[in-house]
Amino acid sequence: MSKFTTASFLESKRSGKKISMLTAYDYTTAKLLDEAGVDSILVGDSLGMVMLGYENTLQVTMADMLHHTKAVARGTKNALVIADMPFLSYHVSIEKTIENAGRLIQEANAQAVKLEGGAEIIDRVEALVKAQIPVVGHLGLTPQSVNMLGGFKVQGKSHQQAKKIIEDARRLQEAGAFAIVLECIPEGLAKLISSELEIPTIGIGAGRYCDGQVLVIQDMLGQYNNFTPKFVKKYADLGPQIKKAVEDYKDEIQKGDFPEERHTFSIDESVLKKLY
Repeated sequence: MSKFTTASFLESKRSGKKISMLTAYDYTTAKLLDEAGVDSILVGDSLGMVMLGYENTLQVTMADMLHHTKAVARGTKNALVIADMPFLSYHVSIEKTIENAGRLIQEANAQAVKLEGGAEIIDRVEALVKAQIPVVGHLGLTPQSVNMLGGFKVQGKSHQQAKKIIEDARRLQEAGAFAIVLECIPEGLAKLISSELEIPTIGIGAGRYCDGQVLVIQDMLGQYNNFTPKFVKKYADLGPQIKKAVEDYKDEIQKGDFPEERHTFSIDESVLKKLY
């Protein structure tokens, strides 16, 4: 399998090949996803919730993103690794935005970064592209704006909201973004945007007509049960299986059934006798 790149995103859009993307936050998971042939891995700031136990993504820091992106990059050969820029890492100034994104590329070995927002961050996107840092946009439900949005709600249902999302998508493309994540917007709106743009759209809760799809790995494997969004399909239910395995492990230890002889190492009896 050949390396999936930013150019591969655009080629997939032109050829009509759907793009597969999943999140990962550690070496082991990233390696499995890469070996399974997923096109792209997103080191999302969703790690704040599914890995660190935060209520939302706002507490995630640059240190968190660097740490987890490094681990994912070490486990990935072919998938394109995209790192989220966390809250306040690109809001203060253009200079700080370039510095933080540069660290994700240079130190953590990501191949692209993702920013949430539209018109208000266009100057950041333009600056990053000029600095040779590939950018993915993110519109619709933008979790870093959860307090402004009043919670995790579907966006783009009103004429005003839908119009703004369309305009923001156009501006992100013009600014040089090579793809846009569309989160929790009506399917019809996502279809309209996807048909208009030359760059691919990646949907999460945006329906069937995006150019690709992304899910949080813990959601699609049934490992995170705090809540399950409507748009998630569980391809496995590992949560109960993991719990059962741990319960069996504990039970066997208490009964003396583990470890068995086949799990142990031997020593010559003559050596042992000298120790007594």
